[in-house]
Amino acid sequence: MLTKFETKSNRVKGLSLHAKRPWILASLHSGVIQLWDYRMGTLIDKFDEHDGPVRGVHFHILQPLFVSGGDDYKIKVWNYKLHRCLFTLLGHLDYIRTVQFHHESPWIVSASDDQTVRIWNWQSRTCLSVLTGHNHYVMCASFHAKEDLVVSASLDQTVRVWDIGSLRKKNVSPADDLMNLSQINSDLFGGIDVVVKYVLEGHDRGVNWASFHPTLPLIVSGADDRLLKLWRMNDTKAWEVDTLRGHVNNVSCVVFHTKQDIIVSNSEDKSIRVWDVTKRTGIHTFRREHDRFWILASHPEMNLLAAGHDSGMIVFKLERERPAFSVSGDSMFYAKDRFLRFYEFSTQKETQVLPIRRPGSTSLNQGPHTLSYSPTENAVLICSDVDGGSYELYIVPKDSISRGDTVQDPKRGAGGSAVFVARNRFAVLDKSTNQVLVKNLKNEIVKKSGLPITVDSIFYAGTGNVLCRAEDRVVIFDLQQRIVLGSLQTPFVKYIVWSNDMENVALLSKHAIVVASKKLVHQCTLHETIRVKGGAWDDNGVFIYTTLNHIKYCLPNGDSGVIRTLDVPIYITKVLGNKIFCLDRDGKNKVIVIDATEYIFKLSLLKKKYDHVMNMIRNSQLCGQAMIAYLQQKGFPEVALHFVKDEGTRFNLALDSGNIQIAVAAAKEIDEKDHWYRLGVEALRQGNAGIVEYAYQRTKNFERLSFLYLITGNIEKLSKMLKIAEVKNDVMGQFHNALYLGNSQERVSILENAGHLPLAYITASVHGLQDVAERLAAKLGDLPTLPKGKVPTLLMPPTPVMRGGDWPLLRVMRGIFEGGLDNVGKGVPGLEEEVDDADWGEELDLVDVDGLENGDIQAVLEDREVNEDNDEEGGWDLEDLELPPEADTPKASISSHSSVLVAPTPGMPVSQLWIQKSSLAAEHIAAGNFDTAMRLLHRQLGIQNFAPLKSMFIDLHVGSHSYLRAFSSVPVLSMAVEREWTESAAPNVRGPPALVFNFSQLEEKLKAGYKATTAGRFSEALRLLLNILHTIPLIVVESRREVDEVKELIVIVKEYVLGLQMELKRKELKDDPIRQQELAAYFTHCNLQVPHMRLALLNAMKLSYNAKNLNTAANFARRFLETNPTNENQAKTARQVLQASEKNLTDSSKLNYDFRNPFVICGATHVPIYHGQKKALCPYCSSNFLPSQEGKLCTVCDLSVIGMDASGLLCSPSQIRYKASKGYCDCSKALLQILVGSVDV
Repeated sequence: MLTKFETKSNRVKGLSLHAKRPWILASLHSGVIQLWDYRMGTLIDKFDEHDGPVRGVHFHILQPLFVSGGDDYKIKVWNYKLHRCLFTLLGHLDYIRTVQFHHESPWIVSASDDQTVRIWNWQSRTCLSVLTGHNHYVMCASFHAKEDLVVSASLDQTVRVWDIGSLRKKNVSPADDLMNLSQINSDLFGGIDVVVKYVLEGHDRGVNWASFHPTLPLIVSGADDRLLKLWRMNDTKAWEVDTLRGHVNNVSCVVFHTKQDIIVSNSEDKSIRVWDVTKRTGIHTFRREHDRFWILASHPEMNLLAAGHDSGMIVFKLERERPAFSVSGDSMFYAKDRFLRFYEFSTQKETQVLPIRRPGSTSLNQGPHTLSYSPTENAVLICSDVDGGSYELYIVPKDSISRGDTVQDPKRGAGGSAVFVARNRFAVLDKSTNQVLVKNLKNEIVKKSGLPITVDSIFYAGTGNVLCRAEDRVVIFDLQQRIVLGSLQTPFVKYIVWSNDMENVALLSKHAIVVASKKLVHQCTLHETIRVKGGAWDDNGVFIYTTLNHIKYCLPNGDSGVIRTLDVPIYITKVLGNKIFCLDRDGKNKVIVIDATEYIFKLSLLKKKYDHVMNMIRNSQLCGQAMIAYLQQKGFPEVALHFVKDEGTRFNLALDSGNIQIAVAAAKEIDEKDHWYRLGVEALRQGNAGIVEYAYQRTKNFERLSFLYLITGNIEKLSKMLKIAEVKNDVMGQFHNALYLGNSQERVSILENAGHLPLAYITASVHGLQDVAERLAAKLGDLPTLPKGKVPTLLMPPTPVMRGGDWPLLRVMRGIFEGGLDNVGKGVPGLEEEVDDADWGEELDLVDVDGLENGDIQAVLEDREVNEDNDEEGGWDLEDLELPPEADTPKASISSHSSVLVAPTPGMPVSQLWIQKSSLAAEHIAAGNFDTAMRLLHRQLGIQNFAPLKSMFIDLHVGSHSYLRAFSSVPVLSMAVEREWTESAAPNVRGPPALVFNFSQLEEKLKAGYKATTAGRFSEALRLLLNILHTIPLIVVESRREVDEVKELIVIVKEYVLGLQMELKRKELKDDPIRQQELAAYFTHCNLQVPHMRLALLNAMKLSYNAKNLNTAANFARRFLETNPTNENQAKTARQVLQASEKNLTDSSKLNYDFRNPFVICGATHVPIYHGQKKALCPYCSSNFLPSQEGKLCTVCDLSVIGMDASGLLCSPSQIRYKASKGYCDCSKALLQILVGSVDV
């Protein structure tokens, strides 16, 4: 049984599978009807209107309807789209057991405990016929799939078959104008529309269920006598064929399988049994421990079954449907219908090769599940679960591919997993010994190789290699050298797919896809909510895969998307261009044409093939919000801009890409305040004062306008703003503008008009306006006093360094997308170019805001002051000069210096030189290249948590530069500060950066940490020591000796941090004396300085002694005395404890502590890891951890990932020179890989 879905609920009494959608209805004993999506595993809806248990439920095959019947005697018809009951059919007088829609007619058949079967018309909502004849509860009734028959089963020990042919004719034929006699009799005395055709007697107890075979004239029934009976019928009679025995309690339900000659039954004996119809024997039994089964449902079109039990339901398949296949070049071998078949992709031709002999078996899932092919030897390996796992080796003759008539006795062997690993060698997994047996084509063992981990399956991984699957990981094992070439932790892998060049592999799990390199270096992981079915690589290195209902793609960087939806699951065999070759569940070859534009476009962007991207934009219909969001996310808003017609989206993308012209055009179309404000912010960032002014004018944001005029020195327009504020009667606006203008007289006037005479007087007197001050003094009488000893100063606005105009812009090359995409969607560019030089009259002098450069925006301002009178004479009075004819004006020499300033070509920044020259993380941080620094630290030390290092990164970068302020209108100038710089150094030679962190600082911090530890300030000591651990990756030393000292410092600090963490945790534990003793004991096993070790031993000794753990306390006392303590009082106490403990060397409580057995301490769980036990290490601080902590963050240094492979600390140029001289690695090459992003961290 392959369980696809399972629920936990009240007892399930009725089930129905939808014919088209992945839905199942479950009616519960509690009265609730649940609608589930069994693919997604989600509850879609609940229907709760029945009063009491609902025993029957059924989907309509076409309409969005289902019917239910319950113990409230009601039949309800529901519309699941409207989420409500449409109507109720009343008529039954007792519990309703089953309900079912007819496959063609608008009928419902229902069976009830009132001993009747009723047929209803759900369109007219009337009862068409009442079938009487049973003399006990009718347990079920159902229509035949094709004929006009109904079968019913009753506790009167009979199965009845009813003929409803007359009822169909009566309801299909048109009504006559006058009712004939038979119709009158029918209405008055009960109809004869339905007659009993057969009464099947043979069961000794009540019959619970009876079902028709979908195509054959067979009926199967199950009863309380624990038997299944198979009946055959013809036009005149029906008879018992056979009895199936096996159940040990009442048989609840029994159905024929829709696609196989199989009967499935379930029972109150808590089992589901599968029977062979032809052999009439039991094939398989599935049992549950505590749940009785009540109902079975079979999918009308798929190989799917459902069963309801006491605590829920299960949806399951009896056998896997994935066809076994193997692709080699342009051809494929696959197994179908007990034949080996050959398929050629180029011609799409299918050929039957040879029959696959299957031994007679009474079990399920005995078909081929994997197939491996050797093209040179034309040999095929087929693996199946026969005899607990076995393989068959077929040698395919060359001529048999065309004939398919060869009968061959294959070579067989035990082993559920076998693959070719060389031309004439194949590997077989022996699970009993966990070995791989290498065999030749004669089926003889050539070699045996023990595997390093427990393996349950093997796959091909290149010549001489196998990929071994364990429960939680996969490894690549070299059979020749017997070594592991790569290992990767994954969810349980079901299938693997190698790329065409064998450089990448996709590991397919139930709900995940892991993409890795050929050495199993992880590249990306995709998670799916729906089961993954298979996949294949295309020629571009994109992995195309299928789920139950989608074809999807996965790019090398992990980006994925949907290509198209599927009606039925398929298994991809090969991808060629835009064609997907696949097999369906019936083993039929199909070719699906897909639109690969989307993922090819994304791949081109990823690989920076911009010419290809431009070509696709011009010629493809790429659109949609998903594509726009993707381009924006990947940093290509200027590309997304060319797909968008919506002005709001265009505006956002234009701002993201800095295209101020398109943003202005879009803002004009939208004309909303928020958009103008955002446009102004972006224009201000770009220094385009004209656009900022325009945006503020459109929103009438006068305050911002005034400030803009102030900082740009536009006094004329600032004066206008003062007048506007006066017109608007905006007193504060007037005052601010007067302040910006430095117009003290206007400020005095404003204060006076506002009634603030004292302020007006003070302002006038301070600014020397004596006449105004005297006038105001006369009005005031009582004059305000000015502070004594204070010298008044004029409040005047600063003079702008640069007046008006926009910021100067650098002339740069247009990006490939800016120039290349301008003509997208336009006509042929050659047509415009041909008429450029033709004389077609005067050019129009049009102003287009879309094409404006900075400084030309005055053309579009609302308050622009363009002189309309263009016919006035004048302009520049440049009259001809009357020069003497003999004046010989010398021509300027070509080599002479021009008076025009030519800016020097900018050189390479010093920070960029630092990056190129060094692979030390600290120097990359100093240069401001945090990204490559983090990549280096991740590769060298496995650091993943950079949060504690953030402030240090900033300090290091800022400290390596000096900052000079020239004047207010230009940015601050930064200058790199170099280490070991001297005045005699050559000007073109650049040294490494000066760093703010050095080794001597760490030594001082270590001493401070020692001092705090001695004083018992453990929190302070822990903070200081952790700071040392966080700083060490960011320092640079010169000599190899200093490198060794740094590494020694890491070990020292790590021991103290671990010990202090345990001691602080011990102090928090108040109610757990045993754990307190354990932590104190572990603290004594940290590598501490002698004074601190004595204190730790004394503490542990006292705790153990007070807790009556005398044996442990004596051990601590001995160790303390061995340190030759200088404090006599402490030594005396230790001797007393030792003397008292030796009288009774026992422990009152058991501790997880054995001082005789060497151990290290797990940094996360703080438990001992004894000698010989497995452990994982932190790649940076080398702290020890239990294997279960692998992959988590180190709790000691709080930086690195436990168990990660790392190259080691690199903190000195001498290490690089040393490694280069020994030929260990090429650091420059590794650094280059990191810089270009080819190393995935």
